[in-house]
This record gives sequence, structure tokens and C-alpha cells, in this order.
Amino acid sequence: MGTQVADNYPPAKDGRSAQEKAIDDWLPITSSRNAKWWYSAFHNVTAMVGAGVLSLPYAMGPGIAVLILSWIITLYTLWQMVEMHEMVPGKRFDRYHELGQHAFGEKLGLWIVVPQQLVVEVGVNIVYMVTGGKSLKKFHDVLCEGHGCKNIKLTYFIMIFASVHFVLSQLPNFNSISGVSLAAAVMSLSYSTIAWGASVDKGKVADVDYHLRATTSTGKVFGFFSALGDVAFAYAGHNVVLEIQATIPSTPEKPSKKPMWKGVVVAYIIVALCYFPVALVGYWAFGNHVDDNILITLSRPKWLIALANMMVVIHVIGSYQIYAMPVFDMIETVLVKKLRFPPGLTLRLIARTLYVAFTMFIAITFPFFGGLLGFFGGFAFAPTTYFLPCIMWLAIYKPRRFSLSWFTNWICIILGVMLMILSPIGGLRQIIIDAKTYKFYS
Repeated sequence: MGTQVADNYPPAKDGRSAQEKAIDDWLPITSSRNAKWWYSAFHNVTAMVGAGVLSLPYAMGPGIAVLILSWIITLYTLWQMVEMHEMVPGKRFDRYHELGQHAFGEKLGLWIVVPQQLVVEVGVNIVYMVTGGKSLKKFHDVLCEGHGCKNIKLTYFIMIFASVHFVLSQLPNFNSISGVSLAAAVMSLSYSTIAWGASVDKGKVADVDYHLRATTSTGKVFGFFSALGDVAFAYAGHNVVLEIQATIPSTPEKPSKKPMWKGVVVAYIIVALCYFPVALVGYWAFGNHVDDNILITLSRPKWLIALANMMVVIHVIGSYQIYAMPVFDMIETVLVKKLRFPPGLTLRLIARTLYVAFTMFIAITFPFFGGLLGFFGGFAFAPTTYFLPCIMWLAIYKPRRFSLSWFTNWICIILGVMLMILSPIGGLRQIIIDAKTYKFYS
């Protein structure tokens, strides 16, 4: 079952053949361009405020300055990407790798951007599979407490969470998942408020301790590195921002960067309202006794914690779809343009189902939530979020040496490279520690 793609029509105004235009009109990123500025707002909130917000109190010992600095740096680099989307008159860089190709060349741009973007997006989807499964399990355990319910393996909850995505992954493009994304954005603000509100209500625990949780110098150093990764994970929207902007209409008189930036600013205000109260109040209440997911630390009132965990489930359903859509676009582009498969329902059904099954399998096999956050956060998020936009800006715009723009970009690059090198070390160590006591598929 395929989509008819004809060659006997005149080429499109931008020089594409009728076949190329038909394929672009089918691919998820370029098939719909009627989004409004508020789509940008809630898509960006859904992309950024994910599982990471609940781990921020756990990272706060060494991470408060990094959290604030990251909010500033990533807002700046996000502005750069929004500006660069239409830097060439009459052309739109609808995908991160297309901007990379413009900055670094056709082949080099692909090799620099695509592997990193895939690691981020696939990594996020795996982590969100784990998060969704853990939140469903917590919801079940809280409701069943005292009722003698059977203990169910985390594996099954991850499979239940994945079953939703086998269906939702068939939605064709970003605009078609806007309802899911809006619900997810509302849930993120809601459960963040519950997390810090319940922490305030509970107050400081009796033996609260604000020292680093590790007792050895080695442990403290690695804990700091891991906390850096947790913070880096909290700002990941850059990996889908060009793809989100691609859904907004654009003309020379009304470029898409204006509504896109308006949505980004609103999103970042909401992000601040989610991140900072949860991080600061959660750490104030529990100190270094807080879990890597603060909702696990909070156990009362039962109904509120159960509700918050279900909100997390709804949110990461939306987040998973936001990060999966560019991956679907890459997969379908290769299958249709390179391997010449006919575009259509059958191809989409098989390709997307296999992808969801893959992320589910990895999540079931390696459900190390805290360590995964730290490892993926540094290894992949730091380049694509903190310094790759700055490198592209320097390569394309070539600001005068020692100017404010030049200094700003190089500072972001240096800090981002340090984050990329240091944070995966802590995350990898945490995965190794967790793996020592973990039994596969238990």
C-alpha cells in the first residue's frame, strides 16, 4: 500500500521535482506547516521538562550554579538555532543536520550532527520508557499499599507503557501530536508543582544532611560529574527545535523565527517555574537523602503521589513522541529516498513499530534511571545543546575576533566541552554500580 508519487508534473517553485515534493509532503517534518506560536511553546516545554526535572533535587548538592548557568546558556543557543533556521533567503533548514551541512559541508555536516542527534533522541526515548514504566509501577504500588496486591515486575510496566506508543507512533507528523504534546506540557507543570508543594508540606526531614552523599573523595568527584549530566539532560529541546520550527508557516514578510521565538520565551519561563522550585525545595526538604526521582522519596499523601506519577506517565508519553518524530523522519527519509521503498502506511507501520520495540527492549534490559540520565546527559546532550549551535554560528556568521559575540560563543563552547567530557564519567560509574546488584529482566 503506497502513496502515488508522480514524475509527470512540473517541478516545484523551489526547484524540487514533483517526486521530491510529494515525498517531502509525506515525510513527518515537512508535511505540515500551519502551526501557531503556541505550538512552539508547548512542544518545547514537552521536549525539555521531562524525567530530568524529578532528578534535579538529587543533583543539587553540586549542581545549583550549573542549573542556573545552563538555563542562560541554553536559552542563548536556542535563540541562535531559531535565527539560523532561515538565514539563507528562500531556504529553510528544517532539520538539525541540514543546518550542520550548511555550516560544515554536505558530508562532514551529516557525520557531525546525525550521530549525536540520534544518540540524544534514541537515548531520551529509552530513558522515557524506563521513566514511564517506573512511574506506572509507583502508581500501582501506592494504590495497592496495604491491600496485599501482587508485586509486578518493572518489565511488565515498561511493556504497558510501550503499548501506548505502538499506537501513537502512527500519527503522521508534529502537528498531529499537538494534542498529546499540549496535555504533556500541562502535566509537566502540574506534577512539578505537586513535587515541590508536597516537599514544602512535608518540611525538612529530621536528619537532613546537605553534604555530598558520597563519603570518599573519589565518590564525591564522580557524584559531581553525574550531577552535571543530570542538569545537562534537563535542557534537551535543541535536538528538536528546528524540526518544530519547520511546522510554522514562513514568508519574507513574516518569517517563522518571530512566532517561534515567542513560543520559546514562553516555554523557558514555564521551564524555570518547573525546574527551580523542584530543585531547590526538594533539596531543602530532603538533602542528600532524596532519591534520583523525588516522587519516589515522597510517599504521602498517597492519592497525591499516585496522581503525580500518572501525570508523569502522560507527560513522558508526549515527550517520547516529540523526540521520536525526528527519528521517524530520518528512518523514513533513508527508506524512501535512498532505498527507494514506496512511501505509505505499510512502510510507516513496520518502521515505527520496530523502533518502538527496540527502545522498549533496551529499556527493559538496562533500567538504570539515574545512571542513564548522567551518561546520556553529558555524552550527547552537551554537544547538541551547549556548544554545537555556537560552533555553527562562528562558522557561518564569522563574528569579529574578540567581539562580544565571539567571546560569548567561545565561553559556551569551552563550558560545553567540559560538560561533555566530565559528566558521562559519573553516569557510567553509576550504571556500573547499579549493574552489580541487578538481575536481567527481574
